[in-house]
Amino acid sequence: MAAVFVGGFAVVIAVNLFMAWNAVGGFHGTVVDNSYVASQSYNGWIAKAEASKALGWQALPHRRADGRVVIETIAVPEAATITAAAERPLGAREGTALRFVPEGQGRWVSTQAIAPGRWQLHIAIRAGVQEWAGEAELR
Repeated sequence: MAAVFVGGFAVVIAVNLFMAWNAVGGFHGTVVDNSYVASQSYNGWIAKAEASKALGWQALPHRRADGRVVIETIAVPEAATITAAAERPLGAREGTALRFVPEGQGRWVSTQAIAPGRWQLHIAIRAGVQEWAGEAELR
């Protein structure tokens, strides 16, 4: 009976240690350092999102076989510039900045490739004084 009792507790402790080790290894810091200070920008973020939505621009990203990112746009002027920040949503923080060149017919291709796997894209489109910002996930 003592062996079953000790063995049961050993399993529970082992699982807890394993879960704690995974939690600490997967924590990459806070999203914001001070939530109160970040909340002061909330209305500005909402206004910027509404201004982006009012432009009517859309960006639909996907990845080519060579690892470069293609963004198909709707209603975006040809003279626009597109940039994106790609970062891994999980695991070790890996990120890269992407620049895009026009390919024609509303398609833009990144000048560099990204590694396979999941990526979160923070896309910025600028045409003159107009700015659009959006996010998308690549798998």
